[in-house]
Amino acid sequence: MCKKFILCLNFEHSLMLRKIRIVVAVAVLICVTALFIDFTGFAVRWWSWLAGMQFVPAVMALNVIALAVLLLITVVMGRVYCSVICPLGIIQDCINWMRSHVGPRRSRRNRFRYTKALTVARMGVFVLFALLIATGFTYLAGLLDPYSGYGRIASALIAPVYDGVNNVLAAEAEGHGSYAFYRVDSVPVMWPVMIVAFLTLAVVGLMSWFGGRRYCNTICPVGTILGCLSKLSLLRPVIDTSKCNGCRSCERNCKASCIDASSHSVDYSRCVACMDCIDNCRQGAISYTFRNFKRDVAEVTQPPVDTTRRTFLTAGAVIAGAAAANAAVGKLHDGGLAPIVPKAVPIRKGRIVPPGAVSVANLQRRCTACQACISNCPNGVLRPSMDLASLLQPEVGYEHGYCRPECTRCSEVCPAGAILKINEAEKSAIHVGYAHIDYEKCLSVSEGVNCGKCSRKCPAGAIEMAAVDPSDADGSRLMPVVNESRCIGCGACENLCPVSPVSAIVVSGYEIHRID
Repeated sequence: MCKKFILCLNFEHSLMLRKIRIVVAVAVLICVTALFIDFTGFAVRWWSWLAGMQFVPAVMALNVIALAVLLLITVVMGRVYCSVICPLGIIQDCINWMRSHVGPRRSRRNRFRYTKALTVARMGVFVLFALLIATGFTYLAGLLDPYSGYGRIASALIAPVYDGVNNVLAAEAEGHGSYAFYRVDSVPVMWPVMIVAFLTLAVVGLMSWFGGRRYCNTICPVGTILGCLSKLSLLRPVIDTSKCNGCRSCERNCKASCIDASSHSVDYSRCVACMDCIDNCRQGAISYTFRNFKRDVAEVTQPPVDTTRRTFLTAGAVIAGAAAANAAVGKLHDGGLAPIVPKAVPIRKGRIVPPGAVSVANLQRRCTACQACISNCPNGVLRPSMDLASLLQPEVGYEHGYCRPECTRCSEVCPAGAILKINEAEKSAIHVGYAHIDYEKCLSVSEGVNCGKCSRKCPAGAIEMAAVDPSDADGSRLMPVVNESRCIGCGACENLCPVSPVSAIVVSGYEIHRID
């Protein structure tokens, strides 16, 4: 039975596996991109689990099942993750494909050659990544995380274009009496996120255009981790020396630069199992098959002293320990009482983080700043932080909307455990902050107008109207009073307050969320 299965993995079937790999990779890229640009919530409802299958978020969330699946896939099939599941890896394949179809014909093929692995550089970046996580600078470590990097690219560079095209189609459809599309108000992307996204795309794009998978095999920490494990993979590309005619086509077209045609060997720590070499070999000398344990020494190219495994275990222990420790602005308002002035960001006594984050410290330890929660917030409440201690991580602001009690989108899309998944009932019991009133700005006190809008709109019933003057028997003049024990910090009062540019009622956040 085993022999029959091995025979099935011949040249023709290896070509079929390459086609399957391409189809699955394109589908994954589309689905992951939709998690950041789809404002309808459809993508989040149906395949938000795909974000949980990304390696670094799975580590941060201590998602044992996802990690076990990814490690098992790597041990059995090699670095398939880098070619099929990782969106930044798939983007690099797309860039390589474009490079092979652009420019003079002679420059399209035979662009690569075998090079030795840059082990020192790879492990240096990996140790830096591990130390950043261990010391709590997770948002800086997120700059090296491929999933978070692609998330920033999708949310800052792709989503605005997607929203713009949607609004154009909506306007065109409305002109013909159709409502197949509807307009969306996109919150402007903050310039630090756009700069980081553009630099990430530029670095990855240039390295891919000129060096194939050099980014994956030099900078990416996930590539380093999986590269160590892929040396043990059961299935791998194998060169049949009896069929090879020495044309070196496999080596010159290997984007990972891991095939040494002169010795008929493959550096499996860098091979991303793209199977392009199988398609490039006209002799059918390369097949994706089971490893030959008797020939491992001849098949694997290693440096004289291989410290990769030792360093991997050391840095891996640092990451595991850090993960274990982690476990233990433009909308207009008027209200008929004040001139139309855009809302400004108020000074808060404490930073507000989303319900489900548990605490400010928990969010800072686990969040890799992938922007998934910010991209999926339908109310425009979440935005990237500009504080150096939490740069690009999400924080709550009520200048564009307020956190509706029935919305749990951010908790559904977070793959790193920085925002735990909660339902509507659980959210209504979470107090992320409290409201306090500046009576010098409040219209009910400063101008003697019975506004009461904050009291009418408060979903928690935490704001009551009381007499401005207790001695006033008829209670003709009323002012709002906040019951902090009932306030959940949703920001409805602040967002809907008619006073501008800074609301008369402002919400400040709790360091640790309070749960009823």
